[in-house]
Amino acid sequence: MAKRIQFARTGGPEVLETVEVEPAEPKAGEVRVQNHAIGLNFIDIYFRTGLYPAPAMPSGLGTEGAGVVDAVGEGVTHLEKGDRVAYAQGPLGAYSQYHVLPADKVVQLPEDIPFETAAAAMLKGLTTQYLLRQTFPLEGGETILFHAAAGGVGSIACQWAKALGVKVIGTVGSAEKAELAKKNGAWATINYREENVVERVRELTGGAMVPVVYDSVGKDTWTTSLDCLAPRGLMVSFGNASGAVDGVNVGILNQKGSLYLTRPSLNGYADTRERFEEMCLDLFDMLESGKVKVDIAQRFTLDEAGKAQEALASRRTTGSTILIP
Repeated sequence: MAKRIQFARTGGPEVLETVEVEPAEPKAGEVRVQNHAIGLNFIDIYFRTGLYPAPAMPSGLGTEGAGVVDAVGEGVTHLEKGDRVAYAQGPLGAYSQYHVLPADKVVQLPEDIPFETAAAAMLKGLTTQYLLRQTFPLEGGETILFHAAAGGVGSIACQWAKALGVKVIGTVGSAEKAELAKKNGAWATINYREENVVERVRELTGGAMVPVVYDSVGKDTWTTSLDCLAPRGLMVSFGNASGAVDGVNVGILNQKGSLYLTRPSLNGYADTRERFEEMCLDLFDMLESGKVKVDIAQRFTLDEAGKAQEALASRRTTGSTILIP
């Protein structure tokens, strides 16, 4: 038997329950991974609350983890039992001691990258990869705005952008988080609780504003983000930490300077095995080179999944958070 976190109805952290289950056998094209560490992400909260509908109830939770291949289904040739692996996509259910998922969504993990680092970095790191290298390919020399710069994605993005020669203006909610963002490579920070973000961006850029805004906050920062863009700038809305952006009149993009808007996701970029592997190689290279270091600031047991999600949702966390099965 193995421990698994699931929920039978949507709601707050209290709907999460710990159950004992018999680990499923992998079918053709699947592998079973014995998790050594599990990633915690805002998307997990979206499924728990019903913002994103789960395929069926009761449902597992989580899409990110790292561990060892425990069993291999028929037809799988690129993975073997005992391989060190990591994953960031696939069916819900990573909040468990064992997780069965398509082998095409699993990648071999280099020996010098620890399981905990991989579990904390796969989803956030691959998100950073497509944001900085594909959605708006940064070439160096740009000044950009990145919201939640001390969070899981933000902490990685600040380091990666600095390595590319990019100046990051990061928004944060406290002096402590401002210090962390600067430590990770942010060129400047803006405490949104105390400062006017648009005015500070105008000051920092000499009135030019920025060519791209990366916004995972959503509803609360939508208008602010648009107002920070230079004419024909790109608004990259990739999360809903404060709630989903809705009721948008696209005419506002015209009014604010012929702006562009995109709502990307990892599944939209890592949509083939080849692209997924290329993105992973890029991420692993940044980790192995030391240009990106993952700050695992919070660790919780599997039974504490609800507590961990509460801390994430209330913005009490910094860096990355993982669950230890």
